[in-house]
Amino acid sequence: MSTAQIKQLELKANQIRQDIIKMLLEAGSGHSAGPLGMADVFTALYFHILNHDPKKPDWSERDRLILSNGHICPVRYVTMAHAGYFPISELKTLRKLGSRLQGHPHRTTLPGMETTSGPLGSGLSQSCCLALAGKMDKALWRVYCLMSDGEQDEGNTWEAAMLAAKYKLDNLTAVMDRNNIQIDGFTEDIMPLDELRAKYEAFNWYVLEVDGHNIQMFIDAVEEAKAIHDQPTLIIAHTIPGKGVDFMENKYEWHGKPPNKEEAKIALTELRTLGNKIRSEHE
Repeated sequence: MSTAQIKQLELKANQIRQDIIKMLLEAGSGHSAGPLGMADVFTALYFHILNHDPKKPDWSERDRLILSNGHICPVRYVTMAHAGYFPISELKTLRKLGSRLQGHPHRTTLPGMETTSGPLGSGLSQSCCLALAGKMDKALWRVYCLMSDGEQDEGNTWEAAMLAAKYKLDNLTAVMDRNNIQIDGFTEDIMPLDELRAKYEAFNWYVLEVDGHNIQMFIDAVEEAKAIHDQPTLIIAHTIPGKGVDFMENKYEWHGKPPNKEEAKIALTELRTLGNKIRSEHE
């Protein structure tokens, strides 16, 4: 990709972070750290990687994106709104009674949603089923499964990892948000996970590790995954929870709470300053 294209994606990710803050403030509840940390990955997916059409969300040839850790749905909602799936103004309805934007994504209420997510650890199994169906149909579309590091604590995840390798699901790319936090604390204190790469490689997965905030690096990793045959691929995206907001970064306490009015004001000021820096660096 050209420098100009990367700049546009970085600016889009910055705007998505700002809108995450705004919608969480409006809702008065929701998750902050994970959505902010995954803004670059979701921007790369919806604005460069995925084969999709917001005007035809049920298009049969679309790539399938499964969000296993459904609690980070604010980043998905904002990115989808920017991509044209529904009006940006609807973001203000997050978690409100009757809203299509529930606290966890609901498949039948929102266009472009493949599954209803909530119970952690289920997304990789669901993705395996889709990927297996795609291979049986000799389809060209691919499956992308977004999951957290914390849900590696779930046994269901490892059952799915075995199945994906057994059936050589090379049309499946899993992306793990390796931000090292979960709701109760740091992942390595709650249930040590390392070495994650070695574990998945032992399960016969092809594993890549990237800086989850380097959009070009992430895109390159996805392209590499497409070239792998007879193995599913895992991309471990190392991210900073609360990315872009100094008082939230690497603080597990922000896993599941929104900013108040004053905190949101500070966060938006920081993000706007960062956006101006991105513009100046590429000029």
